Amino acid sequence: MADQITIRPAEGKWTVRAGGAVLGESLSALEVIEGDRAPVIYFPKGDVAMAFLDKTGTVTTCPYRGEARHFSIQTKSTVIEDAGYMYDAPVAHFSTLKDHLAFYAEKATVART
Repeated sequence: MADQITIRPAEGKWTVRAGGAVLGESLSALEVIEGDRAPVIYFPKGDVAMAFLDKTGTVTTCPYRGEARHFSIQTKSTVIEDAGYMYDAPVAHFSTLKDHLAFYAEKATVART
């Protein structure tokens, strides 16, 4: 399955929004394509307003990428639990994902702008 995962630069400018606020914008995002699933956009940590994100205790493991820690998004009116994730130490083949955040589509809006 790891051979069916492609990582490439995401073309254009990408924005992530949640709770009515822009959390990040990037011209350096990565696009991860896995089989026939929808592509996932990963934002460089430096392009995301980390002040709005809090680490949670949730850690998931992907057999191909490694362990991902999760983040909740603090908005003006609510907390969106486990809305995003990041691989701090991805397996060697996917080391380009280090210090990049992805967001779950049902919890944040990621769009090319």
